[in-house]
Amino acid sequence: MTMPKPIRVLVIDDSASVRQAMTAILSADPEIEVIAAAADPFAAARHIQEEIPDVITLDVEMPRMDGITFLRKLMSQRPIPVVMCSSLVEEGSDTLLQALDAGAVDVILKPRVGVADHLAEAHLMIRETVKGAARARLGARRQRTTAPAQKLTADAVLPPPTGRAMSRTTEMVVAIGASTGGTEALREVLEALPANSPGIVIVQHMPESFTRAFARRLDGLCQIDVKEAEDGDTVMRGRALIAPGGLRHTMLERQGARYVVSVREGPLVSRHRPSVDVLFRSAARNAGANAVGIILTGMGDDGARGLLEMKQAGARTFAQDEATSIVFGMPKEAIARGAADKVIPLGSVARELLHATAR
Repeated sequence: MTMPKPIRVLVIDDSASVRQAMTAILSADPEIEVIAAAADPFAAARHIQEEIPDVITLDVEMPRMDGITFLRKLMSQRPIPVVMCSSLVEEGSDTLLQALDAGAVDVILKPRVGVADHLAEAHLMIRETVKGAARARLGARRQRTTAPAQKLTADAVLPPPTGRAMSRTTEMVVAIGASTGGTEALREVLEALPANSPGIVIVQHMPESFTRAFARRLDGLCQIDVKEAEDGDTVMRGRALIAPGGLRHTMLERQGARYVVSVREGPLVSRHRPSVDVLFRSAARNAGANAVGIILTGMGDDGARGLLEMKQAGARTFAQDEATSIVFGMPKEAIARGAADKVIPLGSVARELLHATAR
């Protein structure tokens, strides 16, 4: 039986210690091979002439040429999936958003010193992000099969739904999950919504502190208000709450006739935190038929089980189709489980959302 070829990665960073750390982290996965590590874009260009990588990890701030300038040149000449890598957190988030606009598939934070568990989780997320980038649709690319690692389910954070939630409420609520390619998919969906749209809670897999800048960016583009979720925030019409990335899960809870979000610590679920499965399960438990669940582009299966639980609780459920997904992983798994009432292109998501919540 022929083993699939490893994902070939080119690491670009001006720091020798970061190049060594990234090489060690990625090489620890047998499905990834670091073919070269370059100190700047000029050295990287020479490597690309010799061997075209499947994925590039690219530092933002470098001498001679910054990462975003190199990214734009690369995308215009020879598109390759690029994951931006930065030590900047809040103060550099706007720059990383520019990188996504310029064509980067995803963003990660550079390896940093911390407790063992945090280091292990951070390394896992770096490897998973690179694997997701390798599947990104940037023209015709071969598909790879990746055996899923053992992972926790939403049981680790929240018990399964025990029955139907209260059947009637004055408001509907929408839960959306996305990963690789989701930043632009969410922008397209939220920009198309009117100011009086139903309340929305979103999990988009992102590094910690990056979601705040992402929410600010969307808030400036959309008719609805968009903000990073804080514990106790009310889910209300005309507002979308984006789960903070990194260290906590975001869940939907009911307080009387209104919905609020709960932001809590917990282990990785489906290899992610925040996890779409956790959000969807909480919607199934606390909103039932008053909810709409939507799963968008992304690698892996986070959200597939939770979307099925929402459907079984009476919610309307949708999955993005393959043709418009950057990575047809999460939607594919949800469809395979029978979790989606309807499979729709990205351009139809806003319309279907409004129709489903207007009943």
